[in-house]
Amino acid sequence: MGKTSVMVPAEEVDLSAIKYESPAVQAPHLTGSMFKLFVRVVEAPVVGSLIISHLKKQNKIVEMLRNTVIPEAPMFKPEFPPQEPEPGVATLDEDGKPEERVEAALKCLPHYDLAGRWNGSQDPPFQYWKIRDYAYAYRCGLVTPSIVAERIIPIIEEFNNKKPPAPLLISFDAEEVRKQAAASTQRFEEGIPLSILDGIFMAIKDDIDCLPHPSKSGSTWMHEVHSVKKDAVPVSRLRSCGVIFLGKANMHEFGMGTTGNNPNYGTTRNPHAPERYTGGSSSGPAAIVASGICSAALGTDGGGSVRIPSSLCGVVGLKTTYGRTDMEGSLCDSGTVEVIGPIASTVEDVMLVYAAILGSSLANRISLKPSAPCLPILPSNDSLNALGSLRIGKYTAWFNDVNSTDISNKCEDILDLLCRTHGCEVVEIVIPELHEMRNAHLVSIGSEMLCSVNPFCEDGKAVRMTYDTRTSMALFRSFTASDYVAAQCLRRRIMYHHMEIFKKVDVIVTPTTGMTAPKIPPSALQSGETDMQVTGYLMRFILAANLLGLPAISVPVGYDKEGLPIGLQLIGRPWAEASLLRVASAIEELCEKSKKKPASFYDVLKT
Repeated sequence: MGKTSVMVPAEEVDLSAIKYESPAVQAPHLTGSMFKLFVRVVEAPVVGSLIISHLKKQNKIVEMLRNTVIPEAPMFKPEFPPQEPEPGVATLDEDGKPEERVEAALKCLPHYDLAGRWNGSQDPPFQYWKIRDYAYAYRCGLVTPSIVAERIIPIIEEFNNKKPPAPLLISFDAEEVRKQAAASTQRFEEGIPLSILDGIFMAIKDDIDCLPHPSKSGSTWMHEVHSVKKDAVPVSRLRSCGVIFLGKANMHEFGMGTTGNNPNYGTTRNPHAPERYTGGSSSGPAAIVASGICSAALGTDGGGSVRIPSSLCGVVGLKTTYGRTDMEGSLCDSGTVEVIGPIASTVEDVMLVYAAILGSSLANRISLKPSAPCLPILPSNDSLNALGSLRIGKYTAWFNDVNSTDISNKCEDILDLLCRTHGCEVVEIVIPELHEMRNAHLVSIGSEMLCSVNPFCEDGKAVRMTYDTRTSMALFRSFTASDYVAAQCLRRRIMYHHMEIFKKVDVIVTPTTGMTAPKIPPSALQSGETDMQVTGYLMRFILAANLLGLPAISVPVGYDKEGLPIGLQLIGRPWAEASLLRVASAIEELCEKSKKKPASFYDVLKT
């Protein structure tokens, strides 16, 4: 029997006594035949439960969830105190038409010399084409959506035919793309484009419904039990703006992984280094944007799944406040940690896509009482004043706990530059109970995932899952009802700690990931792998945004010594997406001269 411990109430925690402890994950790294054998043993009735129990004890999961008295009541989904209005913002109408919100977002952007950019050279520093560049080229008749479609289609087919396969898209229909592009081209010829997003190519992660494609969630069978009858709400909003959907982007099966490994269809490769992972689980969305093929993509983020691949691939990924966007039509629409979020090559393109997709469901409006959605008015003095008065929270011991000092040094340098340029202030903070937060998140997302997939496992489909998904499922099945309730009690404590921090600072800053893109072991391509050390580094900084429902953004800030992208993460107050976007835009501007073209890059606009 473990010894029982009693936690003091959250408000009585002595922050001066907190000492940061680097998480030491105890689990084997396995690929190939050894991994297959391990999964069979773990799934065996008696021996399996003993192994899982041993691993949980080694990682202090049992001690925290079963042998600890937690004084707080459970919080079964994020609950936010009322928030102060953000300065220097434009308020968007979430009940209005998506195309009207996008038009309002356009007015928030700074001046941009479109003709100069089009007529200029593509010499360094490297820049991605923005959505505004596409719109300019279409409106001036320099190119049409149909011409761009014909450039993209052979690239997608080339990725699908690689040996070993490394598809960006799991579901792709060239004729469907041509049909959408022709309709958009006609609208431009008639002078009636639907919005700035008309003719913009986007990919949709495979766990978000998008007609006429099946939603497989990266598996071989989910489409057999889940029929797609209509677009998910965010997809529908984008469609009304004229977006052209390329297809369903590759992902880690069921989102249960941080690398993007997928033996079912092939593993998407990092555009900066094809022998390395993209990060996951939104692997395809991040890679297709980083490659220049799409201006933007939609991902889902339940444990960093938008921010991790955005960081590893050198693009921008926004995880919105929980409940900010209607999740209906995604395979994770009933969870409490996951959101749909945009991935794009620039902050302004993230803003435009975010403006289109936002809008809470009726149920979340009643229960969460969201603040009105806003965007920063970037060219205004108000915006500069807001940056000047910004207080940035940094927990230095945590910030520096990375696999390579290249990451912490680069993030530190950009933070210093931001403060020198705009007069922001860095405030040292302490975030208690990070270990408890990891366990609470693991139990929450694991139990919710099990709940959504379990009915089909009884139908014999469990053996058709990848080996790493089966490993995760074996762990999730070991959680009890009391574990789940204990995790929700921890959620309330950790929310208290963060709301106290946000009384002193406006944003919390960390590296997005504790390591840059890891190498893909060749033996992992066919059977997958389990590497909890890598998972620990990739997820080190991202969990508060998911467990607590806070908004967060990853913005690229440079590269390590091997030329691999590094991301900086900003975590904000509830509903404060505008503040994050303002800071991210300022950071992006400071970093734009150091941007490098990915090894795998396609200029589909101006060839």
